[in-house]
Amino acid sequence: MLKPLGDRVVLKAENEEQTVGGIVLAANAKDKPTTATVIAVGPGKVLDNGQVAAMNVKEGDKVLFDKYAGNEVEYNGDKYLVVRESELIAIVD
Repeated sequence: MLKPLGDRVVLKAENEEQTVGGIVLAANAKDKPTTATVIAVGPGKVLDNGQVAAMNVKEGDKVLFDKYAGNEVEYNGDKYLVVRESELIAIVD
């Protein structure tokens, strides 16, 4: 599995979305998703004093992120998004 470094987070974006009428929208028929599940979390950002800042998210959290955040990567045939923790907008409860 991917192990992010520093303050990076690996996300699995939600690809399918159903409308109220039950129609499933294809991934290319809508904007890039802005919600995802956290798959892996790095150890945290190293501060100027050498200490490591704790991460605010953990594996399994559902998060919101900016539409153009991060880098898309493919690993073992699955697509993931790698973002810095600062690019995450919120944790969805």
